[in-house]
Amino acid sequence: MPDTESAVPPTKEKAVYSRPVFKQRLTVNSLEAQRVTARIFERVQRALLSLDVILRIIGKQEAIDPLAAWISEQMAALDRDFDQEAARLKALMDEHGIQAMPTYTHPAKYEIEISSPRAAQFAGLIRKLDKLMGQMDTLWLNSVLTSQQRLEANYQWQQQLFTLAGRIFSMEYRARKAVYAQDKTAETEEPATPETQDGSEVSEEEVQDANGADEPV
Repeated sequence: MPDTESAVPPTKEKAVYSRPVFKQRLTVNSLEAQRVTARIFERVQRALLSLDVILRIIGKQEAIDPLAAWISEQMAALDRDFDQEAARLKALMDEHGIQAMPTYTHPAKYEIEISSPRAAQFAGLIRKLDKLMGQMDTLWLNSVLTSQQRLEANYQWQQQLFTLAGRIFSMEYRARKAVYAQDKTAETEEPATPETQDGSEVSEEEVQDANGADEPV
């Protein structure tokens, strides 16, 4: 009688690589910044790590560099937009003699992992979004902005980060698909569609609809 246990082929263990990381505590006050952090930060940092490191190993660097440069440009552009809006809101606060910023009842603290330079950039964008939301809330509490103005502005700025994340997911998927097309089957598995941490597919609706009931009407 054959030995059934010995007949089972050994499974190939997945390679584990040691990589440098910074572990940081990210504290965010506003609901909008909390949504972005909780829903997409881990997925974004994994996609950015894939583009920065993994795809350079298994693919052609000259094909990956333009994608990485494009993402950096998108992040830099959004960073400038945040700075310009923050300066505008600060001038509005000064115009109305407003100096104090509100405290928040339930700030959230996240332990995040910075595994690539662009992940650090994205974390910086979340911090700037949080600051911007604080300025919006300050102007709203002082009756400078109406509730509708605050709601629409907060939603639109939050969506800037969700849209950027969607572009990053798409770029990383396309890069993996291009690598697979080069007959690299020995080094990488067939690319799956962009997915969430629990394995569910990232839909266009999820990227564009972050707020649910808070979406402006």
